[in-house]
Amino acid sequence: MKINKEYTETGDIKYKEKLKSRIAELKKKRNAVIIVHNYQRDEIQDIADVTGDSLALSQAAVRTDAKVIVFCGVHFMAESAAILNPEKTVLLPVIEAGCPMADMITAEKLRATKQKYPDAAVVCYVNSSAKVKAESDYCCTSSNALEVVKFIPNRKVIFVPDKNLGLYVQSQLPDKEIIPWQGFCPTHIRVQEEDINEIKKSHPGAEVIAHPECNPEVLAIADHICSTAGMFKYCRAAKASEFIIATEMGMLYRLRKDNPGKTFYPATPHLICPSMKLTTLGWVANSLETMTNVITVPEDIGANAIMALKRMLEITGEPKTAMIAGY
Repeated sequence: MKINKEYTETGDIKYKEKLKSRIAELKKKRNAVIIVHNYQRDEIQDIADVTGDSLALSQAAVRTDAKVIVFCGVHFMAESAAILNPEKTVLLPVIEAGCPMADMITAEKLRATKQKYPDAAVVCYVNSSAKVKAESDYCCTSSNALEVVKFIPNRKVIFVPDKNLGLYVQSQLPDKEIIPWQGFCPTHIRVQEEDINEIKKSHPGAEVIAHPECNPEVLAIADHICSTAGMFKYCRAAKASEFIIATEMGMLYRLRKDNPGKTFYPATPHLICPSMKLTTLGWVANSLETMTNVITVPEDIGANAIMALKRMLEITGEPKTAMIAGY
């Protein structure tokens, strides 16, 4: 196969099946595991050894015996996987797959903010770079942010980088003083209250399930607020048969597969993360064929970043092998 031609074309079903077969061959040859975030394209989820939110993916990355980890997600996720697996090769199929929210904060700006609030602890949402994690006291995920912030002794908390998650934490923990960074997810912030109200007109019996990165006014009218992992758990157990999902549209693929008797609607057609959709079958095959886009983290940065992750795990009681890389 000519990588430059065939691996970068969009093809029909036969071509995609050909790529899937080649990926399976290369995966065996490289002793690789393919881990895929819930927001990825449907066909990428189909080739996954593990599909899930970042907690599940990071647990898989740490526990696998594979020598190569193909991380179908965005840069900060692969970066965290590299921190936690220094003896393994971590590949990001598309090096340009970044996260705009993670780019809204730098280690230098965080250090300056810390000087303004010397009595504040820094809680860092894992949607951030290793350099930012290295400047933080604790990490958190969207599923355990409340638990982490509630546990730490400091009343004042600098919460980075997502303002909406920080505001949600503040609404639930009024005894804390949250100083939110003014970052945001460009995908989740697109959901507006009027979008929810409009779709509810057509589906009045549907429950609204929202990710905490959404705007406060959206969270205020949601029936349930949770991370992507929480959405799978909630929708599986709920008695309702219809759900409006306020998060990236990639979630709908697995929700529908796992719940064939239930119906799921996107909160708005605009809930697409361009970075997550950059990964294609061709780029996965290319990454395994050429072993390019190896993600590494300097040892000094990784050593500090992993401390913030470990503190989070100590608070939440996660197994020491369960490390976090994102949403």
